Amino acid sequence: MDPPEGYQPHFRKSRVTDPWEPIYSRRTDDAVWIGFWAGEAHANSRGFVHGGVIAALADNAMGLSCGQGLDAPSGLVTVNLAIDYLGTARVGQWVAIEVTVVKRGRSLCFAQALITADGVACARANATFQVLK
Repeated sequence: MDPPEGYQPHFRKSRVTDPWEPIYSRRTDDAVWIGFWAGEAHANSRGFVHGGVIAALADNAMGLSCGQGLDAPSGLVTVNLAIDYLGTARVGQWVAIEVTVVKRGRSLCFAQALITADGVACARANATFQVLK
């Protein structure tokens, strides 16, 4: 299935996320959003998208979003990640991670994300990243 309008194949590949491909991303002026069609590789034994998949991809999207607005950072590392699971995402649904950067600083960056499954909130996340010099 094709992703919604504005999403392209994700530009940042990783050995961690390779089993979950295809993953898509959408760049806004301020953030990077990630989306995927939930499949068996994302699911736990009950057919729900595993919370660890959601956490890893939310961390990825928030970190990329923070890095997008910094002047040539040498990298970012996650110092805090918090997730609240509000519902479930099921196999076959479009899962979107929409990020808002709260603050970009010289040493720390803060972001939050709303994760939806077919447009219904299933999780929310926030993270703090240290800017590496």
